[in-house]
Amino acid sequence: MKTIQVPSRDQVSAGSQVIFDQYQKRMGKVPNLYATMGYSENALKGFVDFEGALNHGAFRPKEREAIALVVSEINGCAYCLAGHTLAAIKNGFTKEETLDLRRGKINDDKLDAILQLAKSITVNKGHADQKALDDFYAAGFNEAALIDLIGLVTVRVFTNYVFAATEIPVDFPLAEPLN
Repeated sequence: MKTIQVPSRDQVSAGSQVIFDQYQKRMGKVPNLYATMGYSENALKGFVDFEGALNHGAFRPKEREAIALVVSEINGCAYCLAGHTLAAIKNGFTKEETLDLRRGKINDDKLDAILQLAKSITVNKGHADQKALDDFYAAGFNEAALIDLIGLVTVRVFTNYVFAATEIPVDFPLAEPLN
């Protein structure tokens, strides 16, 4: 079986190098998963652009992290669970709340509606349960928010699958396993 190596900056295209430089400046490093995406300048740029656009959508950073955690838990992505647990805590969740989000349970009706719909979309490969959809709309969300949520699930599935296919080293502290 071929082992995928995390590329260094000089092993990727000039376009990927520009994106690496942006991550280096913003985060102090290029996370291994993003570096690995850099093998394909098109995939890395598409990911960065798609995620960046969704960051201006219907959901606040805390809500986006909740979505990332539940989707990554369902897909068993140790890399994304590690990175998004840190990001969720930086955005105001407690460690225990991050575990609850991964379980798909939270004591906030609006956030729970988001979480249940993201979970349903992921588990059912896009075919959300009607109750999850109804609860989402009842929580005050509209069609634009639904499409943003589907986008956020999609962007996370992409990173989950990149990790699953490459098994590159996780360069964040591992997330605590669920009981």
